[in-house]
Amino acid sequence: MKKIVLYSFLFGIFFVPNLLLAQTEPEDIASVNNEFENNFFESLKQKGIENYDKAIESLDKCLVLEPNNPVVFFELGKNYLAQRKYPTAYSYFEKVTQIDPKNRWSWVGMYDVCYETKDYNKAIPIVEKLIEFKEEYKEDLVSLYMNTQQYDKALELINQLNETVGKSEKRELYKADILKDAKYQSAEKFNLLDQIKKYPKVESNYIALIYMYSQSNQEEKALEIAQKLEKEIPTSDWAQVSLFKFHLNNNDGEKAVKAMNIVLPSNKIDSKIKHRMLNEFLIFAKNNPQFEPDLDKAISYFNDDKDVKVAKEIGKFYYMKKDWAKAKKYLEMDAKNNADDIESQLLLLQILVELLDFKTVTSKADELTQYYPTEPNFYYYIGLAQNQMGSYKKAKDALEAGLDFIIDDTALEINFYIQLGEAYNGLGDMKKKESYFTKANDLLKKQKK
Repeated sequence: MKKIVLYSFLFGIFFVPNLLLAQTEPEDIASVNNEFENNFFESLKQKGIENYDKAIESLDKCLVLEPNNPVVFFELGKNYLAQRKYPTAYSYFEKVTQIDPKNRWSWVGMYDVCYETKDYNKAIPIVEKLIEFKEEYKEDLVSLYMNTQQYDKALELINQLNETVGKSEKRELYKADILKDAKYQSAEKFNLLDQIKKYPKVESNYIALIYMYSQSNQEEKALEIAQKLEKEIPTSDWAQVSLFKFHLNNNDGEKAVKAMNIVLPSNKIDSKIKHRMLNEFLIFAKNNPQFEPDLDKAISYFNDDKDVKVAKEIGKFYYMKKDWAKAKKYLEMDAKNNADDIESQLLLLQILVELLDFKTVTSKADELTQYYPTEPNFYYYIGLAQNQMGSYKKAKDALEAGLDFIIDDTALEINFYIQLGEAYNGLGDMKKKESYFTKANDLLKKQKK
């Protein structure tokens, strides 16, 4: 927290004579005797060279001559503050306010003490008084509310200042911290709805509300606000979110693509909304294959997405649908950007098996064993493919090499034994064939128990 007003020794020198004039009638000034003046200006001199004890001695002499002089109280407060004698400093500043509640600088002195002692609760009513003199102190009040964890009051004041004087980086950071707590989000949603009603052409309010709804998984409400934005500001990137949905519902693929290609590269749109749009377009493209090239382009916008591997997810989507050709296409697309993703590589190998492309299975799996020599699945696919191509010796060698790497994977172990049985059957070794089939059968029985 940073205070608005900081005053220095130099200010004190120029301020005191003016204060004397402001607080005292001219005829009273004329009556101040030489002894008072001498002691008072001696205190200013000593304070100027940071000899605060001697400054206080001179001020105490002034106080004997004029026991209720607010100027003396104020100077005593400043000297004790400089010595970090905070309770004493506070009491002298407070005496000035009791004599003259409109003396702003005495309230500033009390605030200085609270600020230095980090007594933020005590500072709040003082700053509320200072706001009567200068509206700028509302910024300090926001910080005080934050420091005292009065987040509801802080949020209310932040919103008030945002509307009256405009947003500030500091207040926006405060607001973001407050809104991490869900209990304050409801009030902020109402505030944003009110701001949209008052200022329908201010895009930032729509965006903030859409983001809040999106973060709390209220997608329908987010879409509703996006539609309002589209109506008021058709050129907004966020407006295209609702236009996209509208065009899809009307089965107008070309216009939906146009809206999508504005939204996906935009750094203004939340990634959750982008992913939702892509999923909706995926379903649309599945039923309208002429838009598949547009789907491919859309995926390219997500190449750097660290949270969701979009091409992989689309590949898995088609994999579950048993659309092997499309699943292969998108998983290969993912593999280019994520070559170390073992799950994608295994899905690709299984797809190649489904497509009966055993030669490619063999070469691909063999290459992967060079990078992952302890991954048993790759040896399994070599064995399976070699068996299908009648190369039983190669199948046996690969399967026996990979068998030692299986750890706590009964299903894979069963598949290894079945393929080894097939290999030995092809090699004419019936004894080992039966041995491996028996092992597979025994494990299957254990799984069923």
